[in-house]
Amino acid sequence: MNVIARWGLVVVIVVGLGIDAYTHLDLADIYSGNKTSTVSQASLFRIEAVLAILAALAVIVRPSRWTATLAALVAGGGAFVLLLYRFVNVGKIGPLPDMSEPFWYTKKSLSLTGELIALLGALALLAHGYAAARRRPAAA
Repeated sequence: MNVIARWGLVVVIVVGLGIDAYTHLDLADIYSGNKTSTVSQASLFRIEAVLAILAALAVIVRPSRWTATLAALVAGGGAFVLLLYRFVNVGKIGPLPDMSEPFWYTKKSLSLTGELIALLGALALLAHGYAAARRRPAAA
Protein backbone atom coordinates (compact mmCIF):
# COMPACT_ATOMS: atom_id res chain seq x y z
CA MET A 1 0.00 0.00 0.00
CA ASN A 2 1.43 3.32 -0.91
CA VAL A 3 1.76 6.36 1.32
CA ILE A 4 -1.31 8.10 -0.12
CA ALA A 5 -3.55 5.09 0.57
CA ARG A 6 -2.12 4.75 4.07
CA TRP A 7 -2.80 8.38 4.88
CA GLY A 8 -6.25 8.02 3.32
CA LEU A 9 -6.99 5.32 5.88
CA VAL A 10 -5.66 7.60 8.62
CA VAL A 11 -8.13 10.28 7.49
CA VAL A 12 -10.98 7.75 7.50
CA ILE A 13 -10.08 6.65 11.04
CA VAL A 14 -9.74 10.21 12.32
CA VAL A 15 -13.05 11.30 10.78
CA GLY A 16 -14.85 8.28 12.26
CA LEU A 17 -13.33 8.80 15.71
CA GLY A 18 -14.06 12.52 15.45
CA ILE A 19 -17.74 11.81 14.81
CA ASP A 20 -17.72 9.40 17.75
CA ALA A 21 -16.11 11.97 20.05
CA TYR A 22 -18.40 14.79 18.91
CA THR A 23 -21.61 12.86 19.43
CA HIS A 24 -20.57 11.59 22.86
CA LEU A 25 -19.53 15.05 24.05
CA ASP A 26 -22.70 16.56 22.62
CA LEU A 27 -24.97 13.99 24.32
CA ALA A 28 -23.14 13.76 27.66
CA ASP A 29 -25.13 16.48 29.44
CA ILE A 30 -28.44 14.87 28.52
CA TYR A 31 -27.45 11.72 30.43
CA SER A 32 -26.02 13.38 33.57
CA GLY A 33 -29.06 12.29 35.58
CA ASN A 34 -28.53 8.61 34.84
CA LYS A 35 -26.01 7.62 37.48
CA THR A 36 -25.07 5.37 40.32
CA SER A 37 -23.22 6.40 43.46
CA THR A 38 -19.99 5.81 41.52
CA VAL A 39 -20.36 7.07 37.96
CA SER A 40 -22.83 8.75 35.63
CA GLN A 41 -23.62 7.89 32.06
CA ALA A 42 -22.45 11.42 31.18
CA SER A 43 -19.01 10.62 32.64
CA LEU A 44 -18.86 7.41 30.61
CA PHE A 45 -19.78 9.36 27.46
CA ARG A 46 -16.99 11.86 28.18
CA ILE A 47 -14.52 9.02 28.76
CA GLU A 48 -15.49 7.49 25.40
CA ALA A 49 -15.00 10.88 23.73
CA VAL A 50 -11.55 11.36 25.28
CA LEU A 51 -10.51 7.84 24.28
CA ALA A 52 -11.66 8.50 20.70
CA ILE A 53 -9.71 11.79 20.58
CA LEU A 54 -6.56 10.17 22.00
CA ALA A 55 -6.79 7.24 19.58
CA ALA A 56 -7.25 9.65 16.64
CA LEU A 57 -4.22 11.67 17.73
CA ALA A 58 -2.15 8.51 18.13
CA VAL A 59 -3.03 7.39 14.59
CA ILE A 60 -2.13 10.83 13.23
CA VAL A 61 1.20 11.01 15.07
CA ARG A 62 2.24 7.45 14.27
CA PRO A 63 0.11 5.32 11.99
CA SER A 64 1.21 1.81 12.93
CA ARG A 65 -0.18 -1.58 13.86
CA TRP A 66 -0.30 -0.54 17.51
CA THR A 67 -2.21 2.69 16.95
CA ALA A 68 -4.51 0.97 14.44
CA THR A 69 -5.22 -1.64 17.12
CA LEU A 70 -5.95 1.09 19.65
CA ALA A 71 -8.31 2.84 17.23
CA ALA A 72 -10.05 -0.46 16.41
CA LEU A 73 -10.52 -1.25 20.10
CA VAL A 74 -11.94 2.20 20.90
CA ALA A 75 -14.26 2.30 17.88
CA GLY A 76 -15.26 -1.36 18.07
CA GLY A 77 -15.81 -1.17 21.81
CA GLY A 78 -18.01 1.87 21.43
CA ALA A 79 -20.06 0.23 18.67
CA PHE A 80 -20.39 -2.98 20.71
CA VAL A 81 -21.62 -1.16 23.82
CA LEU A 82 -24.04 0.99 21.80
CA LEU A 83 -25.54 -2.07 20.10
CA LEU A 84 -25.59 -4.09 23.33
CA TYR A 85 -27.54 -1.45 25.23
CA ARG A 86 -29.82 -0.89 22.21
CA PHE A 87 -30.87 -4.52 21.81
CA VAL A 88 -30.38 -6.02 25.30
CA ASN A 89 -31.80 -4.70 28.56
CA VAL A 90 -28.59 -5.24 30.49
CA GLY A 91 -29.65 -3.27 33.55
CA LYS A 92 -27.28 -1.92 36.16
CA ILE A 93 -23.91 -3.69 36.25
CA GLY A 94 -21.90 -3.04 39.41
CA PRO A 95 -20.99 0.66 39.40
CA LEU A 96 -22.40 1.22 35.89
CA PRO A 97 -25.89 2.70 35.57
CA ASP A 98 -28.63 1.09 33.52
CA MET A 99 -27.98 2.53 30.07
CA SER A 100 -30.50 0.46 28.12
CA GLU A 101 -32.15 2.57 25.44
CA PRO A 102 -34.24 0.47 23.02
CA PHE A 103 -34.75 3.05 20.28
CA TRP A 104 -32.80 4.89 17.59
CA TYR A 105 -32.39 8.61 17.10
CA THR A 106 -30.19 10.67 14.77
CA LYS A 107 -27.20 11.24 17.06
CA LYS A 108 -27.16 7.62 18.17
CA SER A 109 -27.11 6.51 14.52
CA LEU A 110 -24.42 9.10 13.77
CA SER A 111 -22.28 7.81 16.64
CA LEU A 112 -22.60 4.22 15.43
CA THR A 113 -21.76 5.27 11.87
CA GLY A 114 -18.62 7.08 13.05
CA GLU A 115 -17.55 4.13 15.16
CA LEU A 116 -18.05 1.66 12.31
CA ILE A 117 -16.20 3.91 9.82
CA ALA A 118 -13.27 4.21 12.24
CA LEU A 119 -13.33 0.47 12.95
CA LEU A 120 -13.22 -0.47 9.26
CA GLY A 121 -10.45 2.05 8.57
CA ALA A 122 -8.45 0.81 11.56
CA LEU A 123 -8.84 -2.82 10.52
CA ALA A 124 -7.69 -1.95 6.99
CA LEU A 125 -4.65 -0.09 8.38
CA LEU A 126 -3.95 -3.00 10.68
CA ALA A 127 -4.14 -5.46 7.78
CA HIS A 128 -1.78 -3.22 5.81
CA GLY A 129 0.67 -3.24 8.70
CA TYR A 130 0.69 -7.03 8.92
CA ALA A 131 0.98 -7.40 5.15
CA ALA A 132 3.93 -4.97 5.10
CA ALA A 133 5.61 -6.86 7.94
CA ARG A 134 5.30 -10.15 6.05
CA ARG A 135 6.91 -8.62 2.95
CA ARG A 136 9.96 -7.35 4.85
CA PRO A 137 12.90 -9.74 4.97
CA ALA A 138 13.82 -11.05 8.41
CA ALA A 139 16.69 -9.24 10.13
CA ALA A 140 19.89 -11.25 10.17
